[in-house]
Amino acid sequence: MTISWGTLGIDWSKPIFTVFVREHRFTKLQLDKNPEFTINIPLGAFDKKILGVCGTKSGHVVDKIKELNLTLEDSTHISVPGIKELPLTLECRVIYKQKQDEREITEENKSKFHPQDVDSSFHGSNKDYHTAFYGEILSAYIIE
Repeated sequence: MTISWGTLGIDWSKPIFTVFVREHRFTKLQLDKNPEFTINIPLGAFDKKILGVCGTKSGHVVDKIKELNLTLEDSTHISVPGIKELPLTLECRVIYKQKQDEREITEENKSKFHPQDVDSSFHGSNKDYHTAFYGEILSAYIIE
């Protein structure tokens, strides 16, 4: 999944990457099954098609790794691989998650962003909110 909402910080004295995933995304189902993820960031020149496909097609419908001919690299601390073509890699394990409380979102942000109809071929309606997954960063490196 190409993410547009993410933060890097410190919580509980641990380095954390927090990713926000819509309730009806295939990625949410995957994170609920396996609370591990990698953040894979491009460096220098890279094929922008990767972000285009990963940001518009669901892994529930399309094998994005096969379609884009991506190279998976074993992680050192978790079961989820990194992607060689997006070499800056953060290995994360979820240590906390929280669904957005729609009552606490400002009216301005609600009208601008929620519910926003974003194409989803996974679960029907996608005019939904996000769950924040706080991932402890267990390792960070560049895939050579």
